[in-house]
Amino acid sequence: MLHYIGVILLGALLTFAYAPFSLWFLTPVLLAGFFYRLLLTKSGFKTAFAFGLGWFGAGISWVHVSIADFGGLPLVGSLGLMILLCSFLALYPALFAFILKKYCQPRYWPLAAPFIWFLIEFIRSWLFTGFPWLSIGYSQLSGPLSGWMPVIGETGVSVLMVALCASIALSIKQKAYLPSIALGSILLIGGWALNSVNWVSPKPNTVSIAMVQGNIKQEMRWAPEEEAPTMEKYRKLTESHWQNQLIIWPEAAIPRLESTAESFLYDLDMQAASNDSGLITGIVNYDYDSRQAFNNLIALGKKDSADTQGQYHYLHSNRYDKHHLLPFGEFIPFESWLRKLAPIFDLPMSSFTRGDYLQANLISNGINLAPAICFEIAFPRQISANLTPETDFIITVSNDAWFGHSHGPDQHLEIAQVRAKEFGLPVLRATNNGITAFIGYDGKIINQLPQFQAGVLSAELASTSGYTPYRQWGDLPLWILSLIALGWLWREKTKSRK
Repeated sequence: MLHYIGVILLGALLTFAYAPFSLWFLTPVLLAGFFYRLLLTKSGFKTAFAFGLGWFGAGISWVHVSIADFGGLPLVGSLGLMILLCSFLALYPALFAFILKKYCQPRYWPLAAPFIWFLIEFIRSWLFTGFPWLSIGYSQLSGPLSGWMPVIGETGVSVLMVALCASIALSIKQKAYLPSIALGSILLIGGWALNSVNWVSPKPNTVSIAMVQGNIKQEMRWAPEEEAPTMEKYRKLTESHWQNQLIIWPEAAIPRLESTAESFLYDLDMQAASNDSGLITGIVNYDYDSRQAFNNLIALGKKDSADTQGQYHYLHSNRYDKHHLLPFGEFIPFESWLRKLAPIFDLPMSSFTRGDYLQANLISNGINLAPAICFEIAFPRQISANLTPETDFIITVSNDAWFGHSHGPDQHLEIAQVRAKEFGLPVLRATNNGITAFIGYDGKIINQLPQFQAGVLSAELASTSGYTPYRQWGDLPLWILSLIALGWLWREKTKSRK
């Protein structure tokens, strides 16, 4: 029992390695401790399941805030749902440990563990639309290993961290420390050196951008009597910022269906164009013929910098339909019977249709934007697939009011920072109630608005020229190395049977 309590604690303490705490040095200590316990126990599946319960139970505790405060469930029900979610997520490290202990001798763990981890984490990012939150690499954004992110991405940093921690655990057990010291030195010095490499360079011309944070309370977001006041609030906040080339409103900033907000959109379109500006806003659209709802980003005002009038008309093509929908938040699995169980399964705007995986960039005032709505910023492969040579910025909009004063919004911002560093492109992050931020191509925050305050954030920002290795190759090197490593391990295991 003490063994499992200790392993749960190791997983729970990982929360402090991520934002807002960012104690990156905890990850190698805690993860090495986990591998050491795996080496000593016979039950790898149970041990890793307990570790996963602690990891996700503490790390995504912000989900409980949304369930308890806005889901309409009693405390017992919300805790029960959290236990189910964390138990499901804990199956991934449990499956990893089961495969590792069953098929790999401990002396091969530093080679086998990282690539098995890579494959299991890929499944976690894909199954049931995926939930790749709290991937290990994000915890290293503030540490020396972050230098590897433009080369092999956050996924690759996770692979390096697992290799290092498996090596440390094996060194402790065997009392042979030189291999892990050598590996750690190579990874840390390599990361430090790579952090000084300029993979991309800022372009000479800057773009003036303003992002509006309305700070609309979640319980007021879809109240019919609050529609007009919300729209007027965003318009008033924007009034003194029309001199910017680009203005961004957050996810579903306009709390009406697009078809019922046309007059407001036409007025906004003309106002933006008359001020030589472009505006991007989130809005929900419902197609009454197909009975499909879409979580959209649409462009208003000037499309090209030489335009003299607005571009908007209903269902125009300069829009983005969200692809990665959040389970239970934007679509309900087994909808026909789950909606009857509790209010959380019947919330407003919880049944959307997925947009295409590949979509054209939004173009506003001649600026090309690769979009991601809320949860989608956690999917680097989707971001990469929608980047083009013309892309100037990554834009991500969100409404994190669901998560209150928890650490969820800070983790969300950290994920956006990693995307900027991986792809060498600035990220424009506009949110309803925080944390709205301009993120430089190096992953550092240029400026941000405080949470739970209405305001406008402005900056002069340059795009970049050049490509990071990760933008060029993505996860392909990791897939190749995984196949080589696992093939070699299979060969060794076959030879040992003879």
